Amino acid sequence: MVSELKHRVVAHLEVVYKQLSIAERGVIADSLIDAMHIVEAEAVAKGPVAGQFQNHWDERDIIAITYGDSFVEPTRKPLESLHDFLDQYVKGVINSVHILPFFPYSSDDGFSVIDYLTVNPELGDWSDVSSIAGDYKLMADLVINHCSAESRWFKNFCESKSPGLDYFATAEPDDDLSDVVRPRTSPLLRRVETAQGVQHAWCTFSHDQVDLNFENPAVLLEFTRIINDYIEQGVAIFRLDAVAFLWKRVGTSCLNLVETHEIVRLLRSLIEAKKSDAVIITETNIPNRENLSYFGNVNEAHVVYNFSLPPLLLNTLLTGNSHYLKNWLMSMPPAQMGTTYLNFFASHDGIGLRPAEGLLSEEEIQNLIDVMESHGGSVSWRALESGVKKPYEINISLFDALRGTVNGEDSWQFDRFYCAHAIVLALEGIPAIYVHSLLATGNDYERKAASGHNRGINRHQWDYDLLKGHLSDSDSQHYQVFSRLKSLIALRIEQPAFHPNATQYTLHLGDQIFAFWRQSLNRQQSIFAIHNISDQTQTIPLTAINLVGTDDWIDLVTGNHYRDLHGFLELKPYQFIWLTNKAYGAC
Repeated sequence: MVSELKHRVVAHLEVVYKQLSIAERGVIADSLIDAMHIVEAEAVAKGPVAGQFQNHWDERDIIAITYGDSFVEPTRKPLESLHDFLDQYVKGVINSVHILPFFPYSSDDGFSVIDYLTVNPELGDWSDVSSIAGDYKLMADLVINHCSAESRWFKNFCESKSPGLDYFATAEPDDDLSDVVRPRTSPLLRRVETAQGVQHAWCTFSHDQVDLNFENPAVLLEFTRIINDYIEQGVAIFRLDAVAFLWKRVGTSCLNLVETHEIVRLLRSLIEAKKSDAVIITETNIPNRENLSYFGNVNEAHVVYNFSLPPLLLNTLLTGNSHYLKNWLMSMPPAQMGTTYLNFFASHDGIGLRPAEGLLSEEEIQNLIDVMESHGGSVSWRALESGVKKPYEINISLFDALRGTVNGEDSWQFDRFYCAHAIVLALEGIPAIYVHSLLATGNDYERKAASGHNRGINRHQWDYDLLKGHLSDSDSQHYQVFSRLKSLIALRIEQPAFHPNATQYTLHLGDQIFAFWRQSLNRQQSIFAIHNISDQTQTIPLTAINLVGTDDWIDLVTGNHYRDLHGFLELKPYQFIWLTNKAYGAC
């Protein structure tokens, strides 16, 4: 089987490194397999063919997104406090956790990694990470496109020493870089004095985040060693950060190039041979069609982010009109077995606007921005090839984002917030909830000012003792939101019709209603997820839902039974129901 794995790896390398000889690609393949500590017995049991079309998830999978230091105490390491929070407050309801980069870093709250193999000592150490991984499915970031300018690799690059000498992408100022897609407004190239003379390092995101050169197979080998180390420390889910930018070719957009896709496929082959149930998620904050391409032919990412969901859902709740959200949902292909979507609304970054391009007009996007700024949010920008700036993302806490609509602030903030999460929990795919949404954390203006970055507004650090006080106070917004969302999640994880790959069809009940039908893989349970996304009461004839008359229908959320199928369903502003013919768990 090792020879079969080698054959696969060599085939990937043939696409990536066309200029190398067959013999050279064979040597690289052997080095990559050795770096993963794969032996024949393991490869036979865990080969990529065995796991390729398996779902490594079900309806019980919910991911909490958090920084390693979201909870701080004077006497404990932040990772210990995080583990305590998970155990004390969400165990049995949330089974997975995405700890954002927990390595030593120099900027971007962790995404400018100095050392990939060390846990930031301010957070804890590998024993703390492995302890969490022993109790929860652990997602970790593989920050693969770039590393810190303070890393040993980049310092060696400047000194023309190894390892690092040829580890970084470079270009010349007079190269044709006009088509390069940029997520930031800073200059693409950074002038660097090296022992071999002046070079211009490629910096997609910032001059402290220097892009790596995957044209050098030694860089691929380094990351293979890193991946193996993460697996052995308990990482089960790999989030490939900013992977769409990985391969550079002057004269192109340097986005989603063939070599980038092939490297993802190569990493999947190696990872699955080492750990058959490991999962790869590609973080590609790009327009929808390009994002979907990372499924490949069920041989690339296991999971892709539904990046278009946040801006479209925000637009829906602010305007009280689900037209664009429904159109998008109908256009989304069902994920094949062995793949699925990751559904989220808020994240540590913000609400991305690029994935709304082509789905919302520029006027509608500007409308979103205007409302979010009135709710205390900010906008981050990217540069076009012409030098013109374009809005890239909205930075705001989700709880504050939903304090009103296009008509101004109102009294429906809590209900609107619950409705948003009900949609995320019910859609096809795996739900991921940012910890600050779970806790109804508001805009952190002090952190934004202290960090000098807009994203700081939604990266609050909780005094853990203070938070525990809030979560024991039934009058606090944190208690109220957390309790309601936790109950909703507990209900969701009992329902087979909410399996990430269960059947889904969009329903048409008017633009003020966002509704869809889910059916379990064994076809025994149906759920009609019906959400009033407006600030007006909506009345729906039950005949419009096409319920089977021989079944007993019950709303999972309220426990109400619906026996007169010729009656009407009345939904108050932002009310939602999960109407099912077979209820599991408490109602």
